[in-house]
Amino acid sequence: MNWLELSVDTTPDGIEPVSDLLGAQGVESLMIDEEGDFKSFLENNRQYWDYVDDALLKEKRGKCRVTFYLPEDDGGWHTLGQVRLALSALKKAHPEYAPLLLSMQNVADEDWENNWKAFYKPMEIGERLLVVPEWEETGETERVKLLLNPGLTFGTGSHATTRLCLTALDRLIRGGEKVLDLGCGSGILSIAALRLGAARAFACDVDPACVNVAYENAALNGIGRERYTVRAGDVTADRELAREFGGDYDLVTANIVADVILSLAPRVRALLKEGGAFLCSGIIDDRAAEVRAGLEQNGWTVAEENSSEGWYCYLCR
Repeated sequence: MNWLELSVDTTPDGIEPVSDLLGAQGVESLMIDEEGDFKSFLENNRQYWDYVDDALLKEKRGKCRVTFYLPEDDGGWHTLGQVRLALSALKKAHPEYAPLLLSMQNVADEDWENNWKAFYKPMEIGERLLVVPEWEETGETERVKLLLNPGLTFGTGSHATTRLCLTALDRLIRGGEKVLDLGCGSGILSIAALRLGAARAFACDVDPACVNVAYENAALNGIGRERYTVRAGDVTADRELAREFGGDYDLVTANIVADVILSLAPRVRALLKEGGAFLCSGIIDDRAAEVRAGLEQNGWTVAEENSSEGWYCYLCR
């Protein structure tokens, strides 16, 4: 059997989160190379050299790498796609673990960029929605097609948090709504809302790269900027961005992380019209109770609670 040799570069503090992430995807055997190991090796083997090159010490400073192997078959490539998505989410939630660079040995860049695409297939979501990667062909269908090319941003629909939100949107959007998407990534949630019948959507993300990706995905679906606005910025700190949001939204979505949702809990009400809803996801199971309590303390009623693969989604009113 052939194997794919992969590695993730991170910081010392990122080793455990990366290892846990890989374990959650079924990767059990890891090799960890960290600065501390290198220093220990030097200390324990001084008898073999007279001096250590300072440049080499500097090169190793702060660098850690987690190496793992996957079988070079359909299952291995599928796992690789899931690891890539999970790393994107981790990088968004914890930029301090950067670079979180996933690399593969002996594979050309162009092959890397194309091979992972083979494992994103059309997905039926709820009663009406069909998420279709741009490079996939589908036949006639009565479902509402959402064409998507995630590029290097987070959001293809295959991650549990995104599926939970899309399933909720499939139920909630009935036509004419105004939607605000906080932490939009590829734009999948706000564009799905528009495809399902929402009248207008505003989306934002801290990653400036998401702006062009979201606009490009909107264009794939025939959605222009007269209905769709995307901006880059920190929704918890950028007052100018908050002013641009305006208000009177029927629905605010936030598929982010627990800490940001808790920070948004006291702010979102002012953005909604009477009777509007706050849909939040990206909440790992061991923080679900904490986030729910925080929402309720800020006056929200959790009207629906859904979970999948250890992730939670709350629909609040």
